[in-house]
Amino acid sequence: MKLDLKLYRGYVNDQELKVFGHLFESWAPDKYKLDRRGIKHAFSILHMFRIKPLENVEIRLKFKNLNITTKTQDDGFFQFTLPFTENLESGWHEYTVICELHEFGIIEKGELLKPYKSKFGIISDIDDTFLISHSNSVFKKLYVMLSKNINKRKIFDDVVRHYQALSIAGQDSKEASNSFFYVSSSEWNLYEFIEEFARIHELPKAVIKLKKIKTGIRDFFSSGRGSHDHKFDKISDIISFYPKLQYVLLGDDSQHDPFLYEKVIKMYPKSIGAVYIRQTTRKKKEEVKIALRNMQDMGVETCYFQNSDKAIAHSKEVEII
Repeated sequence: MKLDLKLYRGYVNDQELKVFGHLFESWAPDKYKLDRRGIKHAFSILHMFRIKPLENVEIRLKFKNLNITTKTQDDGFFQFTLPFTENLESGWHEYTVICELHEFGIIEKGELLKPYKSKFGIISDIDDTFLISHSNSVFKKLYVMLSKNINKRKIFDDVVRHYQALSIAGQDSKEASNSFFYVSSSEWNLYEFIEEFARIHELPKAVIKLKKIKTGIRDFFSSGRGSHDHKFDKISDIISFYPKLQYVLLGDDSQHDPFLYEKVIKMYPKSIGAVYIRQTTRKKKEEVKIALRNMQDMGVETCYFQNSDKAIAHSKEVEII
């Protein structure tokens, strides 16, 4: 039996540390290649959903003076939420996770973020917010996923320029940056795909938080659909973890982002500075405009835009960038 240990970017503040990942038997969801085309790429994507999580297996975390064990959940997921008060400089730091099962063992290294001192935190959706995914059409979305590898997938014009400007907004040092979090209803199966897409297009490096992993090819055909409640929980966790930041929320109108963000503002009325919603259809949706007006009534700047140059202009107008 071969072990596959997938680690995700964690994060830390002055009191607590969070690190998480998955453990699988054999083929983990990151074994695809950029040079695969056609049917080979399609099979590679489908293989991301043919995984066997390992339940109740001991996992060990090593970071600075921490040497702690936990066990995986029924879907192979594990998380360390630990007190952490050591002095730690801002930026990205390496941690190590070890797993030994019978005669097999594996060691992997991951990264965690200690944010720079900043005014803003940026929380962004992924599909149809910066990655063109066609979420309005289930069949087109699945076709694009199966037919186009990462290096052939498209990003919206000027979105990188907007995100890079948000990354350095209010920072005096060239090394410092605002913290980014990508929160999506895509499943953890697609983590490596999303991470690599963001790297290729030079989007700001981010903590990525996704939906519960799926373990069968049948699940692939419902990828990204169903309840989006998990996004509210993950956004709430971020805001509660870094409560002193003002957050900029970015999403789109293809699914539930406007109404989710409205709910977030009602829960954290002093934490959200601005909301950006990308228009994905020919006409603006009336229900989205109503939600945005309600956000404005609560003192939040909003922008409903089709092209990112409008979002950039708005960010300059309200002095975010």
